[in-house]
Amino acid sequence: MTTSTQTPKQGRVYLVELSTKKRVVVTGMGILSPLGIGVEANWEALVCGRSGISAVTKFDASDLKTQIAGEVKDFQSEDFLSRKEARRLDLFIHYAMAASRMTIEDSGLKVTEENAEKIGCVLGCGLGGLNSIETYHKVMLDKGPGRITPFFIPMLISNMAPGQISIEYGLKGPTLSFSTACAAGTHAIGQSFRMIQSGEVLAVFAGGAEAVITKLGMAGFNAMRAISTRNDEPEKASRPFDLDRDGFVMAEGAGILLLEELEHALERGAPIHAEVIGFGMSSDAFDRVATPEGGTGAVQCMRAAINDANITAADVDYINAHGTSTTINDISETQAIKTVFGDRAGQVQISSTKSMTGHLLGAAGGVESVYSILAIERGIIPPTINYETPDPECDLDYVPNKARESQVNVAMSNSFGFGGTNGTLIFKAYSSS
Repeated sequence: MTTSTQTPKQGRVYLVELSTKKRVVVTGMGILSPLGIGVEANWEALVCGRSGISAVTKFDASDLKTQIAGEVKDFQSEDFLSRKEARRLDLFIHYAMAASRMTIEDSGLKVTEENAEKIGCVLGCGLGGLNSIETYHKVMLDKGPGRITPFFIPMLISNMAPGQISIEYGLKGPTLSFSTACAAGTHAIGQSFRMIQSGEVLAVFAGGAEAVITKLGMAGFNAMRAISTRNDEPEKASRPFDLDRDGFVMAEGAGILLLEELEHALERGAPIHAEVIGFGMSSDAFDRVATPEGGTGAVQCMRAAINDANITAADVDYINAHGTSTTINDISETQAIKTVFGDRAGQVQISSTKSMTGHLLGAAGGVESVYSILAIERGIIPPTINYETPDPECDLDYVPNKARESQVNVAMSNSFGFGGTNGTLIFKAYSSS
């Protein structure tokens, strides 16, 4: 794109090159979570307000303070990868492979020799192969170091998830892994958005995967007093913004989007679910695990995303909140929303889908991006379930307990992680103009 300008003294006309950012759309989605496997299973559970939290079945949790979690149910690795591969890969990679298969099938993308170098994969993961670490640590103690599998290290490193997807589909563009705690999936999508905007790549598989429902993982969060101990009522344990919340619920799964440059998507007749229009990041620079009063880092992050999207706060119809069900996070996020949205904060529709899924840690941003896009596509906002006793310090519209029919043109998705790292994405209903 060019434009002309003229200097007043010399009358000369110069051509000035203006950089134009590429438009980025979502052409494929894949998801598995405690609510089910696949987009439709997840959506059905969401609009019904059904919880995916239940008693832990992966191991004996009877001696833990917390004995509940959001496990992915009825998942068969062999449905998505060979038995040989499954034995050599950690469960979080299984989940990533499954979600990527759904994504590529939804998108109809064909990877060829001509386009492979322009297609990448960027995923977030909080803790990597914790299952494998626990398993093979026990093997070493019981049977000696000689019994450790040669696949141990590739099993556990977080970048093996995007690496394995690139191997599966022949993707020769950038393959990256973000390990930014609970913001990892959001950061992966946001940075992929930026790479496509700049013209570096045409398409990216982006999102997150996590599988750390293990005894060590849960014991660690118990030691921090971060997770709910409402063992007698698993379905009611995750209760964001409710006065009686007592911590988040650990969960697992994966959510992956295919982001694609608009013209490339149109040329191949791809389905377009939504457009990505904004991304913001920030750091609290405050504490390893706590959030600052007023949610100042979240304020900065949301404002950065709004500015990047070239919209105003008044344009946002729905916020998929980070909403973890911890005392401090829910208050600080509420305060941050009030600061960003001002007098309109009470009119913005907000929900925490973690009330149904639990907290998928590094995969949360990927899963919740899928949910935000579905809210745009289908005109229904998922509820915040278990909202029974309002907290005076959390007094916004959290779409309590029942899904709400509402036109959503612009949706915001928040993710905040340990270390004070924050990410916000903004999606919009696709329009050709």
